[in-house]
Amino acid sequence: MRTYLPEFDVVSPRTLDEALRVLSQNPPPTPLAGGTDLMVLMNAGQLKPGAYLNLHSISDLHRPIEEAGKEIVFSALTTYSEARRHPLVRRCLPMLGIAAREIGALQIQSRGTWAGNIVNASPAADGVPALMAYDTRVELASHSGTRTVNLCDFYLGYKKTVRRPDELITAIRISIPADRRIEYYRKVGTRKFQAISKVLLAGVIVLEGRRVEKIRLVFASVMPFTYRARQTESILQGRDIDSGLIAEALDVLKQELNPIDDIRSTARYRLGVAARLFEEFLQKARMK
Repeated sequence: MRTYLPEFDVVSPRTLDEALRVLSQNPPPTPLAGGTDLMVLMNAGQLKPGAYLNLHSISDLHRPIEEAGKEIVFSALTTYSEARRHPLVRRCLPMLGIAAREIGALQIQSRGTWAGNIVNASPAADGVPALMAYDTRVELASHSGTRTVNLCDFYLGYKKTVRRPDELITAIRISIPADRRIEYYRKVGTRKFQAISKVLLAGVIVLEGRRVEKIRLVFASVMPFTYRARQTESILQGRDIDSGLIAEALDVLKQELNPIDDIRSTARYRLGVAARLFEEFLQKARMK
């Protein structure tokens, strides 16, 4: 490890109220949940010294997964493994199980949290696209109150979110989708497992006959943040899926996406693969 540990101060509150009081300080400490992203930076000597807020002693953030009306609710410390194994998630939100298996090795899945995946704001997040395709809402709490934000409105840019420094995610509220939906989750990376994605598409479509009643298209590792392609969704909404519509929607998607270039891939490659995944999803829906 290349980091000098005495330069780090870790606060471990016992209650949520205590944690929110600590976060109201200026400057606030950095929340620490599973630590799977922070520990990578620490091991590389790239984590800035400072104060960190350990959330693991707060029982209110360890609530079990539950059904509440038309939603399934995760707590702030729900891990990928907990969701993947839970019968309610397996039955109602199967795409989350697929996404959880894509996130690192078993050790990461057992330690990492869905809330951490959201807040880390990586454009290559594996869990966030599936959550966003399910119309998830995020509950944010601070010492001054609580608010709920649609996950598709959570990101403002690369590593930028609407979360204020004094706020914690306390719950993740996932809408239970219609039974007649068609789901799609495909990640393209260098390897089958334990690889950062080059392109990822998570999609949900609900058909009435051949007409698109509802559609969600969410891309990761394409834009600077997890991106819902609303312009392309609007072209498809309320229309019958056929070859002409698929071609028209592909043209719109290629105009809507402005892919990033980075060490893992090029913008040109990302745009081409994103279009192929999108077409595969629509063809799958068309064959139903």
